[in-house]
Amino acid sequence: MLITENFINDQRAFFKKEDTLFCKTKKERSMYWEKYSHDEIKRSIFDALKQNGSYDNQTILGLPGTYLDREAFYDDAPFLKDAPFLSALIANPNHIGCHTLSPADSLDVFKGTQSIEIDLIKLCAEEIFAGEKDEQDGYVAPGGTEANIQAQWIYRNYFMKEHNATIDQIALVYSEDSHYSMPKGANLLNLQSIVLSVDENTRTISQSDFENKITVAQKNGVKYFIVVLNLSTTMFGSVDEISPVVNYFKINNIPFKLHIDAAFGGFIYPFTNPNSEFTFRNADITSFTIDGHKMLQSPYGTGIFLIRKGYMKYVCTDEAQYVPGKDYTLCGSRSGANAISVWMILRIHGSSGWKVKMLGLVDKTSRLCSKLNELKIEYFRNPYVNIVAIKSKHVPKKIAEKYHLVADSYEHEPKWYKIVMMPHVKQGAIDSLLNDLATFAG
Repeated sequence: MLITENFINDQRAFFKKEDTLFCKTKKERSMYWEKYSHDEIKRSIFDALKQNGSYDNQTILGLPGTYLDREAFYDDAPFLKDAPFLSALIANPNHIGCHTLSPADSLDVFKGTQSIEIDLIKLCAEEIFAGEKDEQDGYVAPGGTEANIQAQWIYRNYFMKEHNATIDQIALVYSEDSHYSMPKGANLLNLQSIVLSVDENTRTISQSDFENKITVAQKNGVKYFIVVLNLSTTMFGSVDEISPVVNYFKINNIPFKLHIDAAFGGFIYPFTNPNSEFTFRNADITSFTIDGHKMLQSPYGTGIFLIRKGYMKYVCTDEAQYVPGKDYTLCGSRSGANAISVWMILRIHGSSGWKVKMLGLVDKTSRLCSKLNELKIEYFRNPYVNIVAIKSKHVPKKIAEKYHLVADSYEHEPKWYKIVMMPHVKQGAIDSLLNDLATFAG
């Protein structure tokens, strides 16, 4: 059969329509981005690289950077013509700044690949998290840790500038299951932490503990709260409830800003839970962290920060006068190739393909949990996430070491060991683990 461009366009239109119809339940929203062929991806990236300045063919004297060292990374390897990411890596574009703010003011030497990053941020903000068109900013950070600290930095400065808050009047609120980037950020930004207790079995934030600690903080002079809730914690895959926390602040007229740490869950939960409240349609959410190097299988150094328009200005580094458009990020210089890698992965699958992949992982996780139920092994698992945390009393240390299970603590006696159902995990390995657990239980 002859495949014509019209046929391809007709097929895309059909699948877009099917995807939209599939998502039209009462609360469910449509999510769609186009799947590209390998040739389309290759053409897009090489076209973008051609729009960048060339260290080989242009007179570039002022930049403190160049292509990768040619002795170690030669650029005439024949396979590079079919390797857009590696070609971008060797070209070494610097994406310093935040290009969604004003693309015209960014460093124009790298404007071609910057446009790929802008498309990536729009895709994540508007398709995955249902943001309004062109109403979000963001950038590809070195990781989720920076993205979480970026949010803390923005909201600290927001409260200080817009409410004349002093540093001792601002607190960071997060649960005990939150990622260590929360206390790390609090330490860097001189913020006091309010750490919330969670139920041992359900991993749900204790509402009474939350309300008591906020009340005590207010009595001690805290007036403004930076709140971080989790869309899949690192250890348990637990998902914090938004309403109980947000409603308390709103009912009591307490100023707050809400950031969602979706470093792990951001590329799976929106695809497996059609009724997710973790979107920009939720007016109480201002920003998200998502991490490409987890579910997306992109290189390390591909965290993503997303935030509503109007907030990046609070962390503008005015002293960065030599950077067109100035800088708004913690890290400054950033790898353009890393941004390209995330864009490539999302585009090669398309929204429909990615949804199928994530649903497959959740299905495999559910099958594992069914077997654990048969063995009467206690565990925690959010049904929309591919993490299973098993109580340590069911897992002897030898089994944990054999399968490289991760403990909740390496300084104290572990209470939990976790399994993450990633694409490399084969059913045979799971069956072997279950056999060993059954032997121990018997």
